[in-house]
Amino acid sequence: MTELTAQREQAARDYDALVRRGLKLDLTRGKPSPRQLDLSDGMNALPSTHLAADGTDCRNYGNLQGLTEIRELFAGLLQVPAAQLLAGGNSSLAMMHDTIVFSLLSVVPGAARRWADEGEIVFLCPVPGYDRHFALCERFGITMVQVPMTAEGPDMDVVERLVAEDPRVKGIWCVPKYSNPSGVSYSDETVRRLAAMTTAAPDFRIFWDNAYAIHHLTDEHAELADLLALCEEHGNADRAFVFGSTSKVTLAGSGVAFFGSSPANVAWYLANLSKQSIGPDKINQLRHVEFLRDAEGVAAHMRRHAELIWPKFEAVDRILTKELGGTGLASWTAPAGGYFVSLDVPEGCAKEVVAKAKAAGIALTPAGATHPYGDDPADRTIRIAPTYPDLEELEEAITGLTVCVRLVATEKLLSQA
Repeated sequence: MTELTAQREQAARDYDALVRRGLKLDLTRGKPSPRQLDLSDGMNALPSTHLAADGTDCRNYGNLQGLTEIRELFAGLLQVPAAQLLAGGNSSLAMMHDTIVFSLLSVVPGAARRWADEGEIVFLCPVPGYDRHFALCERFGITMVQVPMTAEGPDMDVVERLVAEDPRVKGIWCVPKYSNPSGVSYSDETVRRLAAMTTAAPDFRIFWDNAYAIHHLTDEHAELADLLALCEEHGNADRAFVFGSTSKVTLAGSGVAFFGSSPANVAWYLANLSKQSIGPDKINQLRHVEFLRDAEGVAAHMRRHAELIWPKFEAVDRILTKELGGTGLASWTAPAGGYFVSLDVPEGCAKEVVAKAKAAGIALTPAGATHPYGDDPADRTIRIAPTYPDLEELEEAITGLTVCVRLVATEKLLSQA
């Protein structure tokens, strides 16, 4: 019996034992755990007043741009001047959706016509990436082109070539800090090249989804170059749309979302938004300001999150290293922030690993979700979301996942022998 055959037979026995356990574990989405949500329970008794700092009655209509004090609180954290930041409802994804709709149906600054009148629209999608970005493109018939991710962000040689030669390329999706799912943070040089590059489309836009801007796991924080400032410096002031939210800071379903950009883009966004809304939930914005107080208050709150989350990421890395380290059957990321770990298995194995895990009672994000159209050409990347389960359940799930990887990978290798 060859060593590989022996490994496969041991993996099969381990898998049979795993299935018999009848597990029901879920690693599908990057949600805060109940203990994380408990950190913000104090918000439920706020605000203590219905008046904003300038005397605005937050119970009433108005103030489409959002309260000044919450925009000032998050301006530095999102690297957007407060006057160029808009505070809205609970969903930054909804703001991204609306930004695409507004671009399709009205002329963005610098454009000759509406995107809806352009014919085919193309977005660049760094992979692995965020499935909800891809779903928005599919919803509106936007063609997606994959761009490889590197350790410094998207492969800028590829990005620069594509945007320079094709005027159909109108946008690129970016999760610039602790990227979903790889955990990569963009280098200063990558941000500079994005801001400075020549584009065939004068209305090209960077959709800068800074979802994990303050979601550090350790005391060493990744720092981003200031995209908006660099765009202005290089004569492309209108190039970037910046998005962020408090969804994983306070209460996931009751947070505050943000849109930031150049003064021209903000005026354009507000003009379109005024047809849709008379104003955001300012009571919610006010209670966020009272609860978080200032930048140090935000930092202290996020440290409490990290104290709950970091042990889970450590557990993922520890178990993967113990069970798969040195086998050549997998590689994975060890992020310093964000909400995900990206696991790569041998080519052609991801879908089968996810299927085996499902049959054993371990739910994972579908293989392929990290790529446009749900199609990972190499069928190798699996996104792990460690935050929601308690630590014991997470350890069970990751250990079970490694059994599935060993079984599928050794069967694949045997079939190729």
